[in-house]
Order: sequence, then C-alpha cells, then structure tokens
Amino acid sequence: MARLAFLGPSGTFTEQALRSLPESDGAELVPCGGSLAVLAAVRDGSADAGCVPIENSVEGAVPAVLDGLVADPPLVIVREALVSVSFDLMVRPGTRREDVRTVASHTHGIAQTRGWIAQHLPDAEVLLSTSTSEAAAQVARGEFDAAVASPLAAELNGLEVLAGDVADNAGAVTRFALVARPGPPPAPTGNDRTSIAATTENRPGTLLGLLTELAVRGIDLTRIESRPIKDRHAEYWFHLDCLGHVAEPAMGEALAALHRRCDRVRFLGSYPRAGNGAAPRPTGPAGPLGGTDGFAAAERWLAALRSGTSW
Repeated sequence: MARLAFLGPSGTFTEQALRSLPESDGAELVPCGGSLAVLAAVRDGSADAGCVPIENSVEGAVPAVLDGLVADPPLVIVREALVSVSFDLMVRPGTRREDVRTVASHTHGIAQTRGWIAQHLPDAEVLLSTSTSEAAAQVARGEFDAAVASPLAAELNGLEVLAGDVADNAGAVTRFALVARPGPPPAPTGNDRTSIAATTENRPGTLLGLLTELAVRGIDLTRIESRPIKDRHAEYWFHLDCLGHVAEPAMGEALAALHRRCDRVRFLGSYPRAGNGAAPRPTGPAGPLGGTDGFAAAERWLAALRSGTSW
C-alpha cells in the first residue's frame, strides 16, 4: 500500500486536494505537521509521495514550498490538483461573535480573509497556525476563540460556524503539487506543465538570456518567481512553470540550452495540467518556429542530414 503524506491534520484543503487525485485510491494518507515535514517524509522514504500547496490565485506562490523543492536530495512534481477555497469562521458551541478575541488560521487563510476579519472582528487578535485544520483543532482545545478554516474542519472538530464564506475574494483557487522522489516523468498527454528552477550569474542580461531560450522555441511561460539563495547574498533561484513536457522536442531543447547557460538547473517535473480550463496547446505552426511539430520535423531532417539520406 502506498503511503501519501499531506499537510495535516485531517480536514485541510491539502487533504481535499490529495483525495481528488487517483494516486490516493487505496493509499494510506499520512498527515504531517507542515509542508516541509511532508517533503522530508518523501525524501527519507517514510512516504512514497506527498501533497503540498504550491500556489494560490490570490496570494501567489507558497515560499516555503518553493524553497523546499530546491533542497537536496531532489524531488519532482508528478501531478497537480486545483481546489476552490472556501473559508468559514468557526467557534466552540455557544461562543458569540462579541466573545471572539483571537482568530487563528494558516498564513494563506488569514491573507485571504484579512478584510472580512478587519470589518467584522476589528478588536480580535489575528494569530497564525500551521494549517487551517490545526487552527480549528486549537479552537476545539480552547487555545483560540475562533478559526478561519474549511467547512470540513468545523465538522471534524465539533465546532459551530458563526459565518460562512468569509473570503475577501470569491472564486479563489489553490494549486497543489504531488511530489515524489525522482524517476521517469508521467507520459506526455499533450496538455502538460513543466516546472524548473534555475540560477544564473549576477550580471546584466542573464535573466533575459534565460527567458529568451524559452521564447525562441515557442514555449509558453505561465509563472516565474524569484527566491533568494539562503547562503549566497544577492543570488536567486528562479522558479518557472512552462506549458509542455520534457519528452517534447522544443521543451527538451530548451532545457538543454538552460543547462548550458545557467549555473544550476533543477528539473522539478513534467506532469499533466489540472482543471477543466486547461485547454491543450495548439500543435500547428506558431510563427517562424513552427511549434512543437516544427521541432519534431526539424529533428527528423537533421537526423537525415547526419545519416546522408537527405540533404
């Protein structure tokens, strides 16, 4: 039986994301006390894979996860999941809104409900917990007066919902990544994402050069984030998400070019894109490069030249 770690305790949005993936069928789901603990469990072999939040449509990337992905030993993303995030304000039964002096949640939960809390609980102290579900558990234990968490967390912890759907931005979505130890990537589907992290020399034009290697090959860059390298002043990891799969000629050629150009390149995985809105990329000609089909045709032509069967 596979062991899959997730940001716990039970009832988190991360568990919801993990349960939506086919890998969870028949697997043992193991809660961990933080995203870095999930990554550590995968690295030391106590879990076969782990699910962590990687990006929120309101607050952006999760810095701790980005930093954890470039640590050693390497890990790769093998699948992603999208979860619509809805928050409730929950308390112990019998607690009135005027009794709430402390409100706790995960940092992203607070960030997405800050305006509502300021308007409706202006005198409450806002405190951070390791996860939204842990905040609900702490309320149940009497450590805080209220928590901002998922409706499931209220049910699991015997709490009463004082207010529902308290998010500042309706329709927020969080992207979660299922990570594993390195191995062959999932087969290409024609609707994939590739994630990498790279470092470059700290001199003018180096980032432009990195991006140019993608642009000239017609590769669509969907996200870029910079994170400081902890032991190297003024140097950064650049985290990039691109549309395409490492098995495709254009993406493979771009990764090889980045390997030549950059100080370090960490391949973080090629995996199917999640969500109904993730439409397949065009496969026909795309400008002078000819798209993915053009790269494949050019490779065949070059192989024929080298073998002397064409000229």
